[in-house]
Parts: sequence; structure tokens; C-alpha cells
Amino acid sequence: MALEGIGYSGDSDTAPAHGRAALRVVSGFYEGLEWPLDRSSTVIGRGRNADFVLHEATISRAHALVSYKGDRLYVQDLGSTNGVLVNGVREDRVLLCAGDELRMGRLVVRLLMGTRESRGSGASGGSGASGGSAVTGGEHGV
Repeated sequence: MALEGIGYSGDSDTAPAHGRAALRVVSGFYEGLEWPLDRSSTVIGRGRNADFVLHEATISRAHALVSYKGDRLYVQDLGSTNGVLVNGVREDRVLLCAGDELRMGRLVVRLLMGTRESRGSGASGGSGASGGSAVTGGEHGV
């Protein structure tokens, strides 16, 4: 998928093998849906070219980019109409930590980080309400 023009630099960083991250929708129509962050980058939006497609009117076609830089995970607003709020603060680009909540339009997603076992090993992806916390991101900031 070509991402030129929406903030993707084409870096070859990949998801770290030692830890897994996922986004879980905690509020809105898609509540409970989890999306693994197992690629170097993931575009979230309602457009058909997004990786994580959410058919929600308050989400832009290409709303946000979640990407790895080394073993750190960042979110970047892609010029969306409603912005990206991380823990209630509107951000253009910010380092993410386990448990962070991202609001995009009416939807709220939580970042789950850690190994699969730390979140629970059920067949459908675990049942822990807050997820694991094997944090690799450190403090917020860029």
C-alpha cells in the first residue's frame, strides 16, 4: 500500500518480535474489536485504503498512523478533521505507552502491549479488561 503524502516515511522498522501490541476498541460501535499492531505501520481510517477500517462518520478516510520506530510505538494524526486525542490531549504525533486511550471521533481505543500470555491466552485473544503491561515505550513524548 502506498502511503506517500500522508506522513509515512517508508522506514523499514518492524514490530518488535519480543512484544506484541494491539488496539482494542473500548467505546463506540466496534466495542471489543481488537486489531494487532504486527506491521511496521498501520493506517486507521474509514477509507478503503486504510489498514484498520472503521466505518464511522466521525473518522476521516486516513485518520491516524500507528507506527514503530525501533521498539517504540507512535501515533500520528494524518490531518484528520476531528484529530487524535491521547489520554484526553489532542496530539499531532506522540509516543504511546501501554494502556493509553486514543479518541478518534466517537471511537475510543486502548493500546494493549505485552506478550500474548500477559493478556490472557484464551482462544479469542484473552479476556483481561485492561490488558498486559510489558511496556516498551517509556514516557510520553517525541
